[in-house]
Amino acid sequence: MWKYSFLFLILFPSCKEDKLALKPVSYSEFEHFVNETKYVTDAEKYGWSIVQTDVYNFKKVNHATWRKPDGINSVNSGKLPVTQVSYNDALAYCKWSKQRLPNYDEYWEIAKNDKRTIVSENRLPISEIDKVNIVGNVWDITENENNQLVRLAGGSLFCSENTCHGTIKERELFVDKETGNIHIGFSVIKL
Repeated sequence: MWKYSFLFLILFPSCKEDKLALKPVSYSEFEHFVNETKYVTDAEKYGWSIVQTDVYNFKKVNHATWRKPDGINSVNSGKLPVTQVSYNDALAYCKWSKQRLPNYDEYWEIAKNDKRTIVSENRLPISEIDKVNIVGNVWDITENENNQLVRLAGGSLFCSENTCHGTIKERELFVDKETGNIHIGFSVIKL
């Protein structure tokens, strides 16, 4: 029976794509991963990360990690997207959870069907992942395709037409594999 299913997917590959779903990783999901594996993030190894207050203002903050994204306050809801994670951290989570990062085009193809409110233009703070559009809120790490820099997708609450305008596919923003930020998280492809 499985041979026929496999053959069906080869002949009709779009059927497989229809089942792809993008899921932002929450703070509590990442916490479960860390508790089970004892994983140490890049920000924890360095002892600092980047904290932004808007598009133009950011600084290096000691002790800013996924546990305390601003370096001071603990996360107040497990349903918020995990932030202060790097590409390396996202890959470790994916390996553990047997999921994968989307590539940039997959991200936008899947996200186009999300009709919920886009958190951008400083209208709302970072919001719980089940209440807002996958686009906006925090930047999403995508699969690295050039072995150097990692392209971010989706924009963040700071994006607007007058600034980074990251909530459109044409926007290009890249970071290195170790960069964390209070406005960078990741989503996974649920298979």
